[in-house]
Amino acid sequence: MDTLEERIATALARPVEAEVGAFAERFADERVLGILFYGSNLRTGSLEGVLDFYVLTAGPVQSGIWPRVSYHEWETQGQVLRAKVATMTLATFAAAASGQLLDTTIWARFVQPAALIWSRDARAAHATRDAIAQAARTAARLAVAMGPDCGTPDAYWRALFRATYAAEFRVESAGREDSILSANRAHFDGLLPLALQADGITYAREAGDQIRPQMAPERRQRIRRWWRRRQRLGKPYNLTRLVRASTTFEGAARYAAWKIERHTGVAVPLTPWRERHPVLAAPGVLWRVWRAKRARA
Repeated sequence: MDTLEERIATALARPVEAEVGAFAERFADERVLGILFYGSNLRTGSLEGVLDFYVLTAGPVQSGIWPRVSYHEWETQGQVLRAKVATMTLATFAAAASGQLLDTTIWARFVQPAALIWSRDARAAHATRDAIAQAARTAARLAVAMGPDCGTPDAYWRALFRATYAAEFRVESAGREDSILSANRAHFDGLLPLALQADGITYAREAGDQIRPQMAPERRQRIRRWWRRRQRLGKPYNLTRLVRASTTFEGAARYAAWKIERHTGVAVPLTPWRERHPVLAAPGVLWRVWRAKRARA
Protein backbone atom coordinates (compact mmCIF):
# COMPACT_ATOMS: atom_id res chain seq x y z
CA MET A 1 0.00 0.00 0.00
CA ASP A 2 1.33 3.46 -0.95
CA THR A 3 -0.64 5.61 1.51
CA LEU A 4 -2.34 5.31 4.87
CA GLU A 5 -5.70 6.05 3.27
CA GLU A 6 -5.34 3.14 0.85
CA ARG A 7 -4.25 0.85 3.66
CA ILE A 8 -7.26 1.86 5.80
CA ALA A 9 -9.71 1.50 2.92
CA THR A 10 -8.51 -2.05 2.27
CA ALA A 11 -8.62 -2.96 5.97
CA LEU A 12 -12.15 -1.64 6.44
CA ALA A 13 -13.38 -3.55 3.39
CA ARG A 14 -12.46 -6.96 4.81
CA PRO A 15 -15.29 -9.50 4.41
CA VAL A 16 -17.36 -10.62 7.38
CA GLU A 17 -19.83 -13.44 7.96
CA ALA A 18 -23.17 -12.89 6.22
CA GLU A 19 -24.98 -13.17 9.56
CA VAL A 20 -22.90 -10.31 10.98
CA GLY A 21 -23.82 -8.04 8.08
CA ALA A 22 -27.49 -8.95 8.36
CA PHE A 23 -27.46 -8.26 12.10
CA ALA A 24 -25.82 -4.88 11.57
CA GLU A 25 -28.44 -3.85 9.02
CA ARG A 26 -31.08 -4.15 11.73
CA PHE A 27 -29.55 -1.07 13.39
CA ALA A 28 -29.37 0.99 10.18
CA ASP A 29 -32.24 3.44 10.61
CA GLU A 30 -32.54 6.80 8.84
CA ARG A 31 -30.06 8.52 11.20
CA VAL A 32 -27.26 5.98 10.80
CA LEU A 33 -24.32 6.84 8.55
CA GLY A 34 -22.03 3.87 9.15
CA ILE A 35 -21.59 0.72 11.20
CA LEU A 36 -18.22 -0.64 12.29
CA PHE A 37 -17.57 -4.21 13.43
CA TYR A 38 -14.54 -4.90 15.61
CA GLY A 39 -13.19 -7.17 18.34
CA SER A 40 -12.12 -10.79 18.53
CA ASN A 41 -15.10 -12.04 16.51
CA LEU A 42 -13.89 -9.99 13.56
CA ARG A 43 -10.55 -11.75 13.71
CA THR A 44 -11.86 -15.28 14.25
CA GLY A 45 -15.07 -15.16 12.21
CA SER A 46 -16.90 -16.78 15.13
CA LEU A 47 -20.54 -15.96 15.81
CA GLU A 48 -20.31 -17.11 19.44
CA GLY A 49 -20.20 -14.71 22.37
CA VAL A 50 -21.03 -11.06 21.82
CA LEU A 51 -20.49 -9.21 18.54
CA ASP A 52 -19.18 -5.65 18.91
CA PHE A 53 -20.59 -2.85 16.77
CA TYR A 54 -20.10 0.91 16.65
CA VAL A 55 -23.11 2.64 15.08
CA LEU A 56 -22.24 6.12 13.80
CA THR A 57 -25.11 8.55 13.32
CA ALA A 58 -25.73 11.99 11.85
CA GLY A 59 -25.46 15.00 14.14
CA PRO A 60 -22.93 17.36 15.70
CA VAL A 61 -20.11 16.62 18.14
CA GLN A 62 -21.74 15.48 21.37
CA SER A 63 -21.11 16.94 24.80
CA GLY A 64 -21.14 14.99 28.03
CA ILE A 65 -20.47 11.26 28.29
CA TRP A 66 -20.85 9.01 25.26
CA PRO A 67 -21.42 6.58 23.58
CA ARG A 68 -24.86 5.16 24.35
CA VAL A 69 -24.50 1.39 24.83
CA SER A 70 -27.15 -1.25 24.22
CA TYR A 71 -27.41 -5.03 24.08
CA HIS A 72 -29.39 -6.95 21.47
CA GLU A 73 -30.27 -10.54 20.65
CA TRP A 74 -31.47 -11.84 17.31
CA GLU A 75 -32.47 -15.36 16.43
CA THR A 76 -31.75 -16.37 12.85
CA GLN A 77 -31.78 -19.84 11.33
CA GLY A 78 -32.07 -21.41 14.77
CA GLN A 79 -29.07 -19.55 16.20
CA VAL A 80 -29.19 -16.69 18.71
CA LEU A 81 -26.76 -13.91 17.86
CA ARG A 82 -25.82 -11.37 20.54
CA ALA A 83 -24.44 -7.88 20.05
CA LYS A 84 -23.20 -4.99 22.16
CA VAL A 85 -23.78 -1.75 20.29
CA ALA A 86 -22.11 1.58 21.00
CA THR A 87 -23.91 4.50 19.34
CA MET A 88 -22.51 7.98 18.80
CA THR A 89 -22.44 10.61 16.08
CA LEU A 90 -19.87 10.28 13.35
CA ALA A 91 -18.77 13.85 14.13
CA THR A 92 -17.98 12.86 17.73
CA PHE A 93 -16.18 9.73 16.56
CA ALA A 94 -14.05 11.74 14.13
CA ALA A 95 -13.20 14.40 16.73
CA ALA A 96 -12.19 11.73 19.25
CA ALA A 97 -10.17 9.82 16.64
CA SER A 98 -8.16 12.91 15.76
CA GLY A 99 -7.33 13.57 19.42
CA GLN A 100 -9.41 16.72 19.82
CA LEU A 101 -11.36 15.33 22.79
CA LEU A 102 -10.26 14.03 26.20
CA ASP A 103 -11.27 10.48 25.31
CA THR A 104 -8.48 7.94 24.76
CA THR A 105 -10.61 4.93 23.83
CA ILE A 106 -11.53 5.72 20.23
CA TRP A 107 -8.11 6.14 18.63
CA ALA A 108 -6.56 3.41 20.79
CA ARG A 109 -9.37 1.00 19.85
CA PHE A 110 -9.59 1.84 16.15
CA VAL A 111 -5.90 1.77 15.35
CA GLN A 112 -6.68 -1.93 15.78
CA PRO A 113 -8.65 -3.91 13.15
CA ALA A 114 -12.20 -2.95 12.26
CA ALA A 115 -14.53 -3.48 9.31
CA LEU A 116 -16.95 -0.95 7.86
CA ILE A 117 -19.81 -3.36 7.20
CA TRP A 118 -22.55 -0.85 6.39
CA SER A 119 -22.59 2.77 5.22
CA ARG A 120 -25.33 5.15 4.14
CA ASP A 121 -23.55 6.27 0.97
CA ALA A 122 -20.12 6.95 -0.49
CA ARG A 123 -19.78 10.25 1.36
CA ALA A 124 -20.46 8.60 4.74
CA ALA A 125 -18.07 5.77 3.93
CA HIS A 126 -15.31 8.25 3.03
CA ALA A 127 -15.87 10.23 6.26
CA THR A 128 -15.67 7.03 8.32
CA ARG A 129 -12.48 5.91 6.57
CA ASP A 130 -10.96 9.34 7.16
CA ALA A 131 -11.80 9.12 10.88
CA ILE A 132 -10.12 5.71 11.14
CA ALA A 133 -7.05 7.10 9.37
CA GLN A 134 -7.01 9.95 11.88
CA ALA A 135 -7.10 7.39 14.70
CA ALA A 136 -3.99 5.73 13.26
CA ARG A 137 -2.21 9.09 13.01
CA THR A 138 -3.11 10.04 16.60
CA ALA A 139 -1.93 6.68 17.91
CA ALA A 140 1.28 6.77 15.86
CA ARG A 141 2.43 10.20 17.00
CA LEU A 142 1.81 9.32 20.65
CA ALA A 143 3.64 6.03 20.15
CA VAL A 144 6.68 7.95 18.89
CA ALA A 145 6.48 10.54 21.67
CA MET A 146 6.27 7.83 24.35
CA GLY A 147 8.52 5.23 22.73
CA PRO A 148 12.29 4.88 22.30
CA ASP A 149 14.46 7.13 20.15
CA CYS A 150 15.06 4.15 17.89
CA GLY A 151 13.27 0.81 17.79
CA THR A 152 11.09 -1.61 15.91
CA PRO A 153 7.50 -0.62 15.08
CA ASP A 154 6.35 -3.17 17.66
CA ALA A 155 8.34 -1.32 20.35
CA TYR A 156 6.41 1.87 19.59
CA TRP A 157 3.03 0.11 19.54
CA ARG A 158 3.84 -1.53 22.87
CA ALA A 159 4.67 1.86 24.37
CA LEU A 160 1.36 3.20 23.11
CA PHE A 161 -0.81 0.40 24.47
CA ARG A 162 0.98 0.32 27.83
CA ALA A 163 0.35 4.06 28.21
CA THR A 164 -3.34 3.88 27.29
CA TYR A 165 -4.04 0.85 29.48
CA ALA A 166 -2.46 2.62 32.44
CA ALA A 167 -4.64 5.69 31.86
CA GLU A 168 -7.97 3.83 31.71
CA PHE A 169 -10.12 2.48 34.51
CA ARG A 170 -9.64 -1.19 33.70
CA VAL A 171 -7.27 -4.02 34.48
CA GLU A 172 -5.31 -5.68 31.69
CA SER A 173 -3.02 -8.63 32.23
CA ALA A 174 0.71 -8.10 31.78
CA GLY A 175 1.72 -8.54 28.17
CA ARG A 176 -1.72 -7.66 26.80
CA GLU A 177 -0.05 -5.39 24.25
CA ASP A 178 1.98 -8.34 22.95
CA SER A 179 -1.14 -10.43 22.45
CA ILE A 180 -2.77 -7.61 20.46
CA LEU A 181 0.23 -7.35 18.16
CA SER A 182 0.66 -11.10 17.68
CA ALA A 183 -3.04 -11.72 17.06
CA ASN A 184 -3.20 -8.91 14.47
CA ARG A 185 0.21 -9.23 12.86
CA ALA A 186 -0.91 -8.62 9.27
CA HIS A 187 -2.84 -5.51 10.33
CA PHE A 188 0.09 -3.86 12.12
CA ASP A 189 2.84 -4.85 9.68
CA GLY A 190 3.82 -1.67 7.87
CA LEU A 191 1.11 0.46 9.51
CA LEU A 192 3.34 2.67 11.65
CA PRO A 193 5.50 4.08 8.81
CA LEU A 194 2.40 4.91 6.78
CA ALA A 195 0.73 6.63 9.74
CA LEU A 196 3.88 8.63 10.51
CA GLN A 197 4.21 9.69 6.90
CA ALA A 198 0.57 10.81 6.84
CA ASP A 199 1.15 12.84 10.01
CA GLY A 200 4.24 14.56 8.63
CA ILE A 201 6.73 12.69 10.80
CA THR A 202 9.81 11.55 8.89
CA TYR A 203 11.98 8.66 9.99
CA ALA A 204 15.23 6.95 9.11
CA ARG A 205 15.54 3.21 8.69
CA GLU A 206 18.18 1.61 10.87
CA ALA A 207 19.62 -1.91 11.06
CA GLY A 208 17.10 -4.67 10.74
CA ASP A 209 13.53 -3.40 10.91
CA GLN A 210 14.26 -0.55 13.32
CA ILE A 211 13.28 3.02 12.60
CA ARG A 212 14.40 6.35 14.06
CA PRO A 213 11.56 8.91 13.92
CA GLN A 214 12.63 12.50 13.34
CA MET A 215 10.39 14.36 15.78
CA ALA A 216 11.43 17.85 16.89
CA PRO A 217 11.84 18.16 20.68
CA GLU A 218 9.23 20.95 20.78
CA ARG A 219 6.63 18.76 19.10
CA ARG A 220 7.46 15.81 21.36
CA GLN A 221 6.95 18.05 24.40
CA ARG A 222 3.59 19.30 23.05
CA ILE A 223 2.39 15.75 22.48
CA ARG A 224 3.50 14.67 25.93
CA ARG A 225 1.66 17.63 27.51
CA TRP A 226 -1.40 16.69 25.46
CA TRP A 227 -1.08 13.14 26.76
CA ARG A 228 -0.45 14.06 30.42
CA ARG A 229 -3.81 15.85 30.58
CA ARG A 230 -5.62 12.81 29.20
CA GLN A 231 -3.63 10.48 31.41
CA ARG A 232 -4.52 12.52 34.50
CA LEU A 233 -8.24 12.59 33.67
CA GLY A 234 -8.42 9.13 32.12
CA LYS A 235 -9.45 7.08 35.14
CA PRO A 236 -12.08 9.56 36.47
CA TYR A 237 -13.48 9.99 32.96
CA ASN A 238 -13.76 6.27 32.34
CA LEU A 239 -15.21 5.64 35.81
CA THR A 240 -17.88 8.25 35.08
CA ARG A 241 -18.57 6.51 31.79
CA LEU A 242 -18.97 3.14 33.55
CA VAL A 243 -21.33 4.61 36.16
CA ARG A 244 -23.41 6.23 33.46
CA ALA A 245 -23.51 2.98 31.48
CA SER A 246 -24.83 1.13 34.54
CA THR A 247 -28.00 3.23 34.40
CA THR A 248 -28.35 3.82 30.64
CA PHE A 249 -27.18 0.49 29.18
CA GLU A 250 -30.22 -0.64 27.19
CA GLY A 251 -30.76 -4.37 27.63
CA ALA A 252 -28.29 -4.48 30.54
CA ALA A 253 -30.35 -7.06 32.47
CA ARG A 254 -30.49 -9.45 29.51
CA TYR A 255 -26.79 -8.99 28.87
CA ALA A 256 -25.93 -9.64 32.52
CA ALA A 257 -28.20 -12.69 32.69
CA TRP A 258 -26.54 -14.19 29.62
CA LYS A 259 -23.05 -13.48 30.98
CA ILE A 260 -23.87 -15.00 34.36
CA GLU A 261 -25.29 -18.18 32.88
CA ARG A 262 -22.38 -18.45 30.43
CA HIS A 263 -19.75 -18.15 33.17
CA THR A 264 -21.48 -19.86 36.11
CA GLY A 265 -24.11 -22.13 34.59
CA VAL A 266 -26.76 -20.48 36.79
CA ALA A 267 -29.84 -19.31 34.91
CA VAL A 268 -31.23 -15.96 36.08
CA PRO A 269 -34.91 -15.50 35.22
CA LEU A 270 -35.65 -12.03 33.89
CA THR A 271 -38.59 -10.32 35.54
CA PRO A 272 -40.04 -6.99 34.38
CA TRP A 273 -38.63 -5.38 37.54
CA ARG A 274 -35.13 -6.71 36.84
CA GLU A 275 -35.36 -5.45 33.28
CA ARG A 276 -36.27 -1.94 34.47
CA HIS A 277 -33.87 -1.79 37.42
CA PRO A 278 -30.75 -3.87 36.66
CA VAL A 279 -28.56 -2.03 39.19
CA LEU A 280 -31.05 -2.39 42.05
CA ALA A 281 -31.61 -6.03 41.11
CA ALA A 282 -27.90 -6.88 41.13
CA PRO A 283 -27.55 -7.77 44.86
CA GLY A 284 -30.48 -10.18 44.69
CA VAL A 285 -29.15 -11.77 41.52
CA LEU A 286 -25.70 -12.25 43.04
CA TRP A 287 -27.29 -13.81 46.13
CA ARG A 288 -29.22 -16.22 43.90
CA VAL A 289 -26.05 -17.18 42.01
CA TRP A 290 -24.12 -17.69 45.28
CA ARG A 291 -26.85 -19.94 46.70
CA ALA A 292 -27.10 -21.97 43.50
CA LYS A 293 -23.33 -22.55 43.42
CA ARG A 294 -23.28 -23.57 47.09
CA ALA A 295 -26.13 -26.01 46.49
CA ARG A 296 -24.05 -27.71 43.79
CA ALA A 297 -20.95 -28.02 45.98
